[in-house]
Amino acid sequence: MTRSEAARINARLNTFHPITIFTPSDAAADNSNAQNLTVKEIVARLPEDQFHVTMLCGGDPDPRLLRRTNTRMVKWTKHGNTLRLLRHCLFPPPDMYFFPRSGPLDRVFFDVRRHMGLRTALVTYIVLAMNKVTGGGLIGRSILEGDVVFANSRYVADTILQSFNVAAKPIYDGIDRRYYFAAGRPENAAPVVLYAGSFQARKRVEVLIEQAARFPALQFRLAGKGETERNCRELVQRLDCRNVVFLGHLSSQALGQEMRQADLFLFPSILEGNPQVLLQAAACGLPAIAMELYRPDYIVDGKTGILARSDEELSRGLERLAGNATLRRSFTEAAICHARKFDWDDIAAQWAQAFQEVVARRRLSVTSQMHRRAS
Repeated sequence: MTRSEAARINARLNTFHPITIFTPSDAAADNSNAQNLTVKEIVARLPEDQFHVTMLCGGDPDPRLLRRTNTRMVKWTKHGNTLRLLRHCLFPPPDMYFFPRSGPLDRVFFDVRRHMGLRTALVTYIVLAMNKVTGGGLIGRSILEGDVVFANSRYVADTILQSFNVAAKPIYDGIDRRYYFAAGRPENAAPVVLYAGSFQARKRVEVLIEQAARFPALQFRLAGKGETERNCRELVQRLDCRNVVFLGHLSSQALGQEMRQADLFLFPSILEGNPQVLLQAAACGLPAIAMELYRPDYIVDGKTGILARSDEELSRGLERLAGNATLRRSFTEAAICHARKFDWDDIAAQWAQAFQEVVARRRLSVTSQMHRRAS
C-alpha cells in the first residue's frame, strides 16, 4: 500500500473516529527508561485530532502529555495493574497496541487477541539485537504476531530477519533538545571520561574501572545504577582507583549537564540495539568510544567517535582521544552535526504515517469481511 493510498483510506475512515492506541509505556515525567522516553516523545507529537492514546503512569505525568486532550493516563499502583489495564485493551479494543513488552499484561492481551480475533493491530518495536536469548518468550512472539515490526537500527533489523525471517523497518530515536545540546566545552586539565547507563553484565562497567586503573591521570564519572554496581565499587577499592566517581541515577537534565562538562564518553557494552545515550552524547558534542559489534548508527567511526572491535582497540581509542585535544575538538564538531539528523519532529511524523498505514490496512480488512458477510 502506498502512502497516498493509506492517506485516502484513513481520510475516509477517520470521518468515523480517530485512531485509538494503547501502549504499556509509562508517561511519568521522571521515568528515564529509554523505551518510555521514546514513547513519550512520539505521543507528545501525534496530531490530537487523529490519535487518542492510553498509557500507564507511575508518577507525576510528563507535563507535555498532561496538557494533551487526547492522552489518557491510567495510574500504575503496587497491585492489580494487569486486570485494571486490561480493561483499557478490551472495552473497547483499541485500534492499535503499540510497543509490547514482556510483562503479564502483554501475555494476557496476546492470548485474548489470538483467541477472540480482536481487530486491534499489533505494532512491535524492537530495540535490542535479537538472538536465541533476547528473542525468546514474549519478545519473539511480538515479532511473529505483529502486524508490522520496526527496529531502532539497521543492525537490529538485520538480527530480526536472521532470527525470525521477518522484515523490520528501521525507525530511529530522536534527541530531546531540552536536555541534550552543545555548549562551550571546558578544557579540563585532566580529561573527564563519562559513562551513563545501567549497571548490568552486558554493559561491562567493569571495563571502565580497569581503564581507570590503567590511566590514573584521567577522571572517570559513572552515571547509573543496577545489579553489578556493588561489584564495581568493590573493584574500584581493590584496584585503588581514586579517579572514579559513582554518580548514581541522573535525571535527563543532570545527565545533559554531565555530558557538556566531560571530554569523552566511554561505552563498552557488547549487547545493544542503538543506544539513545550515544545520540545524547553526540548532541552534547561529546566524542564517544563504543563497541563496533552492534554497529550503532549514532557514531560515525573515525569522525564523531571510535568503534572498537576488541577491548584492546577500546583502550587504544581512549588513549588516543584523551591525549589529543585537537582531535577531540574535531570529533565534537562532527558529532554535533551528525546528531542534527535525528530530529524528533521528523521521526514522530514517520511513526504517525506508519500508524495510519497499519490501521488503514486493518480497518479495510475488517470492513471487507463485514461486506462479505452481509452479501
